[in-house]
Amino acid sequence: MRHIVIGAGPAGVIAAETLRRMDARNAVTIIGDEPEPPYSRMALPYYLVGKIGEEGTHLRHKKGHYGDHGIEVVNDRVTRVDAAGKRLHLERNGELAFDRLLIATGATPLQPPIEGIDLPGVLNGWTLRDSREIIERTEPGSRVVLMGAGFIGCILLEALARRKLKIAVVEREERMVPRMLDDTAGDLLKRWCEEKGVQVLTGTEAKAIERADSGLAVQLSDGKTLPADLVICAVGVRPNIGFLEGSGIETDQGVRVDRYLQSSCEGIYAAGDVCQGRDFSTGEYSVQAIQPTAADHGRLAAMNMCGRQVPHQGSVNMNVLDTMGLVSSSFGLWMGKEGGDCARLCAPERYRYLNLQFDGDRLVGAQALGWTQHVGVLRGLLQTRLRLGEWKDHLLKDPTRIMEAYLARTQAIGHNAEVLLS
Repeated sequence: MRHIVIGAGPAGVIAAETLRRMDARNAVTIIGDEPEPPYSRMALPYYLVGKIGEEGTHLRHKKGHYGDHGIEVVNDRVTRVDAAGKRLHLERNGELAFDRLLIATGATPLQPPIEGIDLPGVLNGWTLRDSREIIERTEPGSRVVLMGAGFIGCILLEALARRKLKIAVVEREERMVPRMLDDTAGDLLKRWCEEKGVQVLTGTEAKAIERADSGLAVQLSDGKTLPADLVICAVGVRPNIGFLEGSGIETDQGVRVDRYLQSSCEGIYAAGDVCQGRDFSTGEYSVQAIQPTAADHGRLAAMNMCGRQVPHQGSVNMNVLDTMGLVSSSFGLWMGKEGGDCARLCAPERYRYLNLQFDGDRLVGAQALGWTQHVGVLRGLLQTRLRLGEWKDHLLKDPTRIMEAYLARTQAIGHNAEVLLS
């Protein structure tokens, strides 16, 4: 039997290692379409600021790791999947047959349809190759226009600021990180960045990029022009599912899967940014392009490829972001649930904000800005669906008592369990 994993990111590597651990006899192959050893995109900001070298971005650092574990790594691009015939068509190396297949191809940066988006000096900041070029093209004081202030854009912003570049951020939405933060938190983050010397233009779009005597010029929707030595486009990503056209594998936002992460075709699974998996909070199926979800998917999909039949309970939508020293986080239904209650506390002068969302007496979502000590507790309350009882009323008055509430309720449950067993 041959297991093939398409995709050399965290989901693919964790899946391949899990397959090898659970199935010592059969072949395991990873196919990655970049000419690099498997690496982590989340490590690229550390490479940009010189905290690590290129090898530090690699997912596994020991030389010969994959060969030592009996995992073949192929650098090639899959152009077509024949699901019925169980064969892959590769760009350079012909065909490969498989018995079980995992699609973990991740996502590709979106390219806005504007003039000049393909000019030299316009990058995505998405690959190791992009990071090399950013390093080559910039020095302290270089002018950078960053298109997009979402999660990926703000991760890049942190690294660019540490390189002492002159940064202008252009975001089409009215606030920063709009899919993670509400108006209050997004506006506080914007003010924080501006006080650190970053120009932030929300509610603004880039309409064109042109060559200029001094490098590049970005034409904005408000009629203004931003000069730039480098333009980085981080306006979002889309799952890599184009190569599945005509394969018989059902796709929507991503690859559609069941509770076992199996696609519409038997023996073919999906994981990570390309997988339209179950959301823990809503029970609906959607793409969650975050690394913890990718790791969870990869491990579980591999177990099911080996016949374990372990259902996926759903991934918690969780993001933690450090933007120039200000940590923000969001969990679950951070935007709230219809008919639910919420508790908010804001100290704008200290850049602190806490927002708790409830469904009955259960916490179903949260946001925090400038608060880091409660991250584990917030996730724990969401995942356990712990009933808060009278502690919900205490939190509505003072949401900072979240740790106190968690300890009180878990201790009460433990005590009741002891009474029942005695």
